[in-house]
Amino acid sequence: MDKLIRRRDLDFILYELLQVEELTRFPRFQEHSRQTFSSALATAYSIAEQKFAPLNRKCDLEEPTYDGERVHVLSEVKEALDAFASAGFISAMYDEAQGGMQLPYSITLACYAVFRAASVAIDAYATLTVGASELIHEFGSDEQKARYLAPMLAGRYFGTMVLTEPQAGSSLADVASTAEPRGDGTYSIKGNKIFISGGDHELTENIVHLVLARIPGAPPGVKGISLFVVPKYRVKADGSLGPKNDVALAGLIHKMGFRGTTSTMLNFGENDDCIGELVGKPHHGLAYMFQMMNGARIAVGLGASVLGYTGYLHALDYARERLQGRSGKDPLSLPVPIVRHADVRRMLLAQKVYVEGALALCLYAGTLSDRAKHATVEAERRESAMLLDLLTPVVKTWPSHYALEANSLAIQVHGGYGYTREYPVEQFYRDNRLNPIHEGTSGIQALDLLGRKAFAEKGASLAILGKEIGSTVQRARSHADTELQSHASQLADAWERLAETSRLLGGAMMQDANLALANASVYLDMFGHTVVAWIWLRQAVLAKEATASAAPADEDFYRGKLAAARYFFRWELPKTGPQHTLLRSLDSSTVDMQESWF
Repeated sequence: MDKLIRRRDLDFILYELLQVEELTRFPRFQEHSRQTFSSALATAYSIAEQKFAPLNRKCDLEEPTYDGERVHVLSEVKEALDAFASAGFISAMYDEAQGGMQLPYSITLACYAVFRAASVAIDAYATLTVGASELIHEFGSDEQKARYLAPMLAGRYFGTMVLTEPQAGSSLADVASTAEPRGDGTYSIKGNKIFISGGDHELTENIVHLVLARIPGAPPGVKGISLFVVPKYRVKADGSLGPKNDVALAGLIHKMGFRGTTSTMLNFGENDDCIGELVGKPHHGLAYMFQMMNGARIAVGLGASVLGYTGYLHALDYARERLQGRSGKDPLSLPVPIVRHADVRRMLLAQKVYVEGALALCLYAGTLSDRAKHATVEAERRESAMLLDLLTPVVKTWPSHYALEANSLAIQVHGGYGYTREYPVEQFYRDNRLNPIHEGTSGIQALDLLGRKAFAEKGASLAILGKEIGSTVQRARSHADTELQSHASQLADAWERLAETSRLLGGAMMQDANLALANASVYLDMFGHTVVAWIWLRQAVLAKEATASAAPADEDFYRGKLAAARYFFRWELPKTGPQHTLLRSLDSSTVDMQESWF
């Protein structure tokens, strides 16, 4: 069986749930069709299965090393990434005139999901490059685009995002790296950066670092941060490589997961000879970088989803093959596959609802991005952009938590074998454990959702989401099926409670923001569960409508969707009730706790 992502499920999400074929009505995608979308997905599956998946365990066991002069990465990694680039996946969303496939973001995300399921560590090099190239394409000068963009899209240069500093961590207001004007339009960069994924290797000719630093006289805090292109090797006007820039690898960081991706500490300007180029306007660096970071946050949610997904498929396969226990009391009867035991089914069902719901949520975000950028009607573009902005913290965080929980359950299904290296589920868990921290911790995302996004434009984004949920509720209620009607009533009640809790917290923030935001993580979790319940109700409605005429091969698939939706509404959505009670109480336990009491 397919152990990456079920192609049948991916097709269901894209073509039945999200109806991505409708995107071809936009001028940018009018040359595409379901056939071209499916062809791209088939190519992704082929390369992922042949080049990425066989290296996943090997990259974990033989992680990159540094001998004091150069970084050593498995040679097969370069072969896999060359195949990724040659197939056009770095430039997938770019214009055909630039050598791209002009694919929608949602289809590109679906392709990337397959690669991440096969080897998230290898995929990281390529998709970081995608994000860096998009930033240069959007905000770089014509000269910068000419110098860097083509080799990045061809996979000859890779890119990074260079934000974090040892003393600052997630507090980008405390970035201390400097950029001194050199008098010729370039800048001398000096500073120390940490946790830079893909920061050094010899997989490509060059590495293009996008670095946050401060120009002399810049305002304090985040308003004084600028963005610079700092290549590992300087690039001459004719495109050939010049001497090495003054970017020094201070060492590799060894993480519990993503072991195949170099994680680096970089020193810029140790010899006062690190040259960088300003991107866009001075002091606008963080705003530019957030375009890349928001995409990266969706990518984190997607990566978490598919790590949970492949873990689920491995656990399901194991449960069908592992013989243990008996269905009756006769000790002489034959052992049965553990999938027949109720508690194992509980664990598999929980994994199914988490990972299939999370994947659908992430790809839904992809369609919102497509509509926000390319819809021909201004109202559709605006509402899609508002919804995407509201949901981005959820898309990043909910999968990072619940797909990780799915990985934990996959280990449990394997029993004692689950935490041995003979089975891949322990690696999936370690890889996925990084995602609640990647690109802004879960706590930071919670503050973003409750402190900014939920009440932006006087709650207009919440109102748009409420309208979308209401439409699904009405469609479910129109069915004669009593279970769908029950799910619809539950979701309608959950949304009303979310709206009321949000209103109360919004008012409380005007009085005491610290207290109102103290339990923001609970708010995000509740919000995510409500949104994923909506995703599951949408899937259930489609599955119910399809079962009547489904072919025998599809009937089990749709019945599985209906059973998963039933589980989510009976086991998961009710968890939000106590969360509302806690949030509305404005509980002060965390803010009252004194440091000395710990």
